[in-house]
Amino acid sequence: MNEISKMLEKIISKDNFYIDEPMSKHTSFKIGGIADYYIKVQNENELKQVFDLAKTKKIPFQIVGNGTNLLVKDGGIRGFVIKIELKECSIGKQENFAYVTVGSGVTLANLSFIALENELTGLECMAGIPGTIGGAIRMNAGAYGKEMKDLVVFSKCIDSDGNIHELNKKEHKFGYRKSAFEHNELIILETTLKLDFGEKEKIKQKMEECKNARIQNQPLDFPSAGSTFKRNSDIPTAKLIDECGLKGFQIGDAQISMKHAGFVVNKGKATAKDVLDLVEYTRKEVKKKFKKDIKLEIIVIGEEKK
Repeated sequence: MNEISKMLEKIISKDNFYIDEPMSKHTSFKIGGIADYYIKVQNENELKQVFDLAKTKKIPFQIVGNGTNLLVKDGGIRGFVIKIELKECSIGKQENFAYVTVGSGVTLANLSFIALENELTGLECMAGIPGTIGGAIRMNAGAYGKEMKDLVVFSKCIDSDGNIHELNKKEHKFGYRKSAFEHNELIILETTLKLDFGEKEKIKQKMEECKNARIQNQPLDFPSAGSTFKRNSDIPTAKLIDECGLKGFQIGDAQISMKHAGFVVNKGKATAKDVLDLVEYTRKEVKKKFKKDIKLEIIVIGEEKK
């Protein structure tokens, strides 16, 4: 066992870090090269100590959530990949609403069911989003007309020096599928949301409606990272791709979904290069036919395969 592993063992349980770990195990795309170290942190103190180790040994690090909006390149990731698993949740009920403070490692699906059990409305259409709260805040995730920016009150964050920061809603600088966290290098520890009270049966019914719409419209039968491309302001991106005749078009095992042209899916053994080549080809075809640029919604990290 090397020196870094021995030092990690003093901070993290042996069951919670892995050496030379395939990132394909940790992304919904089922794609990705080897991470030098894949580390799951359970609390703020562990995270601070891992940051200290990374700084002392000059090891680069990358923060990830559930890997549901992520494409990891085939060369993998050098240094530490840190998955934050803070999963505390508390509810402060007021007269007409509740403040829900939730750790960044809680999934939106789990939180939506916690809200349902407490008769809180606002998260119904988020139930089908497989990512964590941290990832959802970072990219201002949303579905069926609702976005995280509609619910957030403030977030508790940490920087790589271990300093704690609290950001109010305005400081999140939410936009369409983006926030200040793309650029400010802060890591979300927990977020407080404001949810209204509602009728349990109506909340449950809305969750079912959103679930059924997702099943009907999205390619859930193949691995993907969710919607690959950002929505256009006028014509839907999926419509542009479809009208280029690209539904079903493949490079390697990466395919423009037959069900929804806004999704790239992994038909079995797709590589990150397959996906990126397909994305680039799709962008060029849309640009050529419609004179429009389409942008990625998924996050791409890691190194090219040598």
